[in-house]
Amino acid sequence: MKIGLYFGSFNPVHHGHLMIASHVVNRTDVQQVWFVVSPQNPFKQAGSLLNEYDRLHLVNLAIENDEARLRASDVEFKLPRPSYTIDTLVYLEEKYPQHEFAIIMGSDGFINIARWKNADVLLKKYSFYVYLRPGFETIDTVGANVTILNAPLLNISATGIRDNIKDQKTIRYLVPENVRKEIEDHHYYK
Repeated sequence: MKIGLYFGSFNPVHHGHLMIASHVVNRTDVQQVWFVVSPQNPFKQAGSLLNEYDRLHLVNLAIENDEARLRASDVEFKLPRPSYTIDTLVYLEEKYPQHEFAIIMGSDGFINIARWKNADVLLKKYSFYVYLRPGFETIDTVGANVTILNAPLLNISATGIRDNIKDQKTIRYLVPENVRKEIEDHHYYK
């Protein structure tokens, strides 16, 4: 099976993430998307993150009843931190040799791919599904196997969602309803 790995903090997961994942499964040869919840992104501050198990739980809530196409993964919880994509891929290939793995990311992130650990190996060995982000419509594929996607995008950010929560404003319609309820019931991001 071809698995698209969608890495992120998902702090919290929102409708924008879900639309991209669904678009990839619907419009490419990727058969399933795994939301790889990163406990610590090497390019982000760890202090602003909700506990990784809570973020994983929110992703599971967001994709419930769609497990044939979408899955939440805690694979990086078991690996050294910070999380590096190449290390995760090596681990997954050993554990699931029957699958082919690809990377899903935005064009804003892909322009920084050269800064990633073992970028040359990633670019040579794996396929990338890159969705275009405003301001980053043109990208140099640096010779990689890249499929450019014009995925539907929502101008939603996890930062904006957290700000709404801190400002005691609603996050209704930004996240799935069961995710909103879980965040409110547990007073996350306050």
